Amino acid sequence: MALGHRAGHAIDAAYPGGVSLDQLIARFAVDDPAFIADPYPVLNELREATPIFWNERTGQWMLTRFSDIAESLRDRRMGRSYSHLFTHAQVGRPEPDPRWAAFQQHERWSLLCLEPPDHTRIRRLVSKVFTPRAVAAMRPAVESFAHELLDVCRERGSFELLRDYAQPYSVAVICSMLGVPRADTQLLLDWSHAIVKMYELSTTDEVRAAANTAAAEYIDYTKALIAEKRRRPDDLLVSELVRVEDEGDTLTEDEIVSTTMVLLEAGHEATVNTLGNGMRAVLRHPGQWQRVVGGEVPARVAVEEMLRWDAPLHLFERWVLEEGVEIAGQQIRVGEEIAMLFGAAQRDPRRFTDPDRFDIARGDTGHVGFGGGIHFCVGAPLARQEIEVSVAGLAARFPDIRMTAEPEYHPNFVIRGLTALHLAG
Repeated sequence: MALGHRAGHAIDAAYPGGVSLDQLIARFAVDDPAFIADPYPVLNELREATPIFWNERTGQWMLTRFSDIAESLRDRRMGRSYSHLFTHAQVGRPEPDPRWAAFQQHERWSLLCLEPPDHTRIRRLVSKVFTPRAVAAMRPAVESFAHELLDVCRERGSFELLRDYAQPYSVAVICSMLGVPRADTQLLLDWSHAIVKMYELSTTDEVRAAANTAAAEYIDYTKALIAEKRRRPDDLLVSELVRVEDEGDTLTEDEIVSTTMVLLEAGHEATVNTLGNGMRAVLRHPGQWQRVVGGEVPARVAVEEMLRWDAPLHLFERWVLEEGVEIAGQQIRVGEEIAMLFGAAQRDPRRFTDPDRFDIARGDTGHVGFGGGIHFCVGAPLARQEIEVSVAGLAARFPDIRMTAEPEYHPNFVIRGLTALHLAG
């Protein structure tokens, strides 16, 4: 039998109230609009029923509790990839579909997909550029972009937060840092939106084809940008990645391409969805916004509860690479995949007091909104800064802000975000 192949089985147990665990697992329906609209009741029930369950539909062990997820993020016996150790056949997986070759090329050197020693080498080189000092130096530009866009929103009186502010803002920030012309931001937005749909638990060939086309176009664009930075270097991130060196080591063009693309995609999606989900949460809980407006709760503190309560990332996967891995009493074989349910973990009462309550002043930075271990988000300091500046800017201009329509979520589970958030102040 191939590594990782597990014939259909599931942990089963009686659950208080007469519901079996299999029935609860059936409610974990990522293609059900009702589940997407509010997944937390189901996630909470699953977490309290079991710390781990086998999802036959996805072929994964799913973790529900904070402590197991936090530990698994740091367990070096697991990794984001297995291909550096095993063939696809050895873990019972099909060969990559050649129809999506451009997307696979885009992933090949992504920090999110690599394991040591490649991950260690590339992250070390990227970190020489993406430093706390560099992020701090970005603050005037971050504030300038925020002021420019929020002032326009204030003039309108009513606006759509994502389209009119969060999306152009987040892309302007990362493009400014990368050294990408601001005139190209819509191109990058469109590519990013198409590509990230590949990370969902269920996708169609139409979605995959769009993602592959976007990846191919984005790769060509980034290669042209790298060539331009070689001819006319500046002190911005892509140019720095081109010339960064450490102990004689440099980044290849393919590594720079993947790194540049993932920084934009991950950074953009996290910022936009945290702002959308977070502002919806604040405005659905009377009195919370006034705590920010009145200065009781600093914007930088508010950011953490926005990241925890309605997380922009709901699932993160890792592969078991060594023998002897046991999670919550369950032995997991080499070549099997675990899926960490961040949305369940962030509402775990074993870790957070009264976790279903949205408390803008909670300020708990120990959540897993940015992951953990060697794959902790390299852009977390910039994302926190972007969201802080945005919340502060909104509070200064819109003390009486309100939602003018009930928002809906994109029909996605892994990357959770609103389709729109209509506001007036």
